[in-house]
Amino acid sequence: MPGMEEPFLIWVPSIAPSGLAFYTGEQFPAWKGNIFVGGMRGMVLQRIVLNAKGMPILRENLLTEIKQRIRDVRQGPDGLLYVLTDETKGALLRLEPVGGEGSSGK
Repeated sequence: MPGMEEPFLIWVPSIAPSGLAFYTGEQFPAWKGNIFVGGMRGMVLQRIVLNAKGMPILRENLLTEIKQRIRDVRQGPDGLLYVLTDETKGALLRLEPVGGEGSSGK
């Protein structure tokens, strides 16, 4: 319709997005300015890299090995990422960097 804009981010097939965090912390320098989206259907935490204009240029699927639906993702005051799963034996996960300075967070 006139005056409407197309969405800049879609999922086909849908991951049933649930929870979203824009990372601004210092713990994962390579992830600063990235968006993290939980997937209820896709059982994934998706990291979305944005370009200088704020448009998505890369998607990376994280936590697929846990095979649990992701209910929410938040950045804590400590700069770490916290992920809540939505299962009978769900979990609250704290993502911490591994490796040295400038870690990609993997």
